[in-house]
Amino acid sequence: MISDRRSASAVEGLISLPLEPLLTKDYETDPALVHERLRATYGPVAPVDLLGVPVWLAIGYDEVLHVMQNPGDLWSKRVDNWRAYAEGRVPADWPLLALLRADNSGFHDGDRHRSLRGAWSAGLRPFQEPGSGQAQRLERAMLRFCDDLIGVMAEGGPIGWADLVTQYGRPFPLLVANHLLGVTIERGEDMVMDQWRLLDGPDSAGAYQRLFAALHELATAKRHHRGDDLPSYMLEAKPDLTDEELAGELFMLSGFLDFTGSLICNVIVEVVTNPRMRETVSVGAIEETVNRVALLNPALANVTLRYARTDLRLGRFTIAAGDPVMLSIAGAHTDPRLTAALRDTVRSTRAHLAWGAGPHRCPSQRLATQMATIAVRRLLDRFSTLELAVPRDELAWRPSPFIRTPLSLHVRYQVNPSFAAAPWPGPEAGAEPSPAAEGGGDWRPRSGLWAFLRKLRRMQ
Repeated sequence: MISDRRSASAVEGLISLPLEPLLTKDYETDPALVHERLRATYGPVAPVDLLGVPVWLAIGYDEVLHVMQNPGDLWSKRVDNWRAYAEGRVPADWPLLALLRADNSGFHDGDRHRSLRGAWSAGLRPFQEPGSGQAQRLERAMLRFCDDLIGVMAEGGPIGWADLVTQYGRPFPLLVANHLLGVTIERGEDMVMDQWRLLDGPDSAGAYQRLFAALHELATAKRHHRGDDLPSYMLEAKPDLTDEELAGELFMLSGFLDFTGSLICNVIVEVVTNPRMRETVSVGAIEETVNRVALLNPALANVTLRYARTDLRLGRFTIAAGDPVMLSIAGAHTDPRLTAALRDTVRSTRAHLAWGAGPHRCPSQRLATQMATIAVRRLLDRFSTLELAVPRDELAWRPSPFIRTPLSLHVRYQVNPSFAAAPWPGPEAGAEPSPAAEGGGDWRPRSGLWAFLRKLRRMQ
């Protein structure tokens, strides 16, 4: 690095600066070291190359918080405010472009965003309100889903091997989503598998089309036949939502599922490998452990782009109107200004940015925390032993511009004897549970999802 980059002129434009590729092997291995190097060279905001496109990367806590909290007069999430995109300088096949052009509340500002956000808040309220009937039924469903997934893993015997990413951390949120959507297992099976393919599969384009079509069909059905589910409550709060708008909003569940499954896996890594974290879990403070992991190893490492509405100062640079800025939550959490304030504290801080801040703060924080808490607690209850198959520093991490989580999480397990002696509550080898069944007794022939999970178990 040449030293004059450290005092780069405020008038230097993003295009004129040397760009460091962000998604490198070094970043996959240890993003904190990359953030440290960028901070030493550029300060709290650095020019980087994101999959061939120049963007600013904000890694300073104050800078990230400032942009998140801005109500939209200085920063926008609308892709048409991106100057390079408007001028045709972003390749049409750029991998992130389809996401950034999404027509939903995650990529709107102002009144449009507030209106759609209100529908989300109203739709989620019954499921996040402690003591409500919907919240109680959802919690029972979560416990059942955990037991079903663990039961499939343990079918090979009381001692064995499993991949907690593909066999637990990812399918669990998908099953919860089916419950929230109010779909039967016959419809939900295909939606679950397409949500999976969309996030990490070879048929992502086809999965997108099928999933959007299924969500559009679901939106139409819920408009005429309301139920005790998320889309029905959203329509009740905002009756003028079109079927296309509701389908677009529900499509955001894919991102929520990916984030929550990654959070669960990151918490599992910590409690399995970190004695201090395991000690916290042993005294019942699992929710605090989830919060601590959200600070130390946030599943959502970076969030989607914001675009400057006017020339403004951020860090050591002037960000030109229309320039894109990616906000690094992981970078902000390693900012010395934040870590110095946390030094020697035992309990975690609620000042972290894992749930965002400002108008686009995650509306389902309580639900995601509950899901992670239940999933980790149930896993530790059912297994007396969980040991990583490889040392922690040899884990492979998912190559993603947004999510930081293990690519796989192979463990050796031993079933807790107190559970091994009793009949397992999960699905029988030739059957599958229905999310709509409260007692877990509604079975039908084996489905693709459960057959797939059993195949994975036999491959361990």
